[in-house]
Amino acid sequence: TLLNLSDAFNAAILIAILSLFAPSILSLLPPFPLSATTSSLHVPSSHSFSPPLEMPTTLIGGHRVLPPSKMPALQLHYFKIRGLAEPIRMMLIDNGVEFENVMFLKDEKWFNETKKTFAFGQVPCLKEGSMEIPQSGAIIRHLARKLNLAGETEEEKVFADFFAEGLRDVHDKYCDMIYRDYGSKDTFLATTYPAEWAKVEALLKKHANGEKFVLGDKISYADYLLFEELDIALILSPSSLDAFPVLKAYHARFAKREGLQAHFASRNYPVNNNGKQ
Repeated sequence: TLLNLSDAFNAAILIAILSLFAPSILSLLPPFPLSATTSSLHVPSSHSFSPPLEMPTTLIGGHRVLPPSKMPALQLHYFKIRGLAEPIRMMLIDNGVEFENVMFLKDEKWFNETKKTFAFGQVPCLKEGSMEIPQSGAIIRHLARKLNLAGETEEEKVFADFFAEGLRDVHDKYCDMIYRDYGSKDTFLATTYPAEWAKVEALLKKHANGEKFVLGDKISYADYLLFEELDIALILSPSSLDAFPVLKAYHARFAKREGLQAHFASRNYPVNNNGKQ
């Protein structure tokens, strides 16, 4: 009788231990497939245990990025122009990310209705599920981090960031001329652009002598910003980069990116909202 009681006590202890650790043990096992016709379990003859695999990545443009199927549903809202959204569009398209390109006119409806629905009353705005991200710089950096296009080391990240901010300064000066003082176009081309492009070219040459990407071997979000700025410069004046061979060669290389050819061929909207380009 004492032996039976001891066995029962030991069994109770074993059951208690198993009840505590069974979920953890079971979680390590791969799922056993169920038969399509019966509810019995078909247990494979052997199981090999290995660490969980990382999310699969795809090699695009010399860079590992999240596969399009792993990106959440995206909507990019902006006017039907290139403007501040075009580098974002190009980056998504070039890296195979599907998104809804929501475009609209800057008309009476925009000012009376649509404008009120966006933070700061501004676009572009990226909608990602329940999250809304205004401001073009915040959008492109957010996506760049997801796509591993923001630089890998801290030095690369900082360089890409200040390069992008420098390009934003160039774009602001361009916008002042194109929207507010178009009569100064010749002066802008003769003085402002040369001064700015000299700075940009010197920075581009910091990595791989400017013969590859902004960060050297690896493409980053700053490359899409640079290409767009160079492209609108050449639209403004085909000779605007003649004094800057490194920038001109960079533009020619980037314009041949396979992932962007269909986009370049099909876009039918202007650079700006005022009909100047």
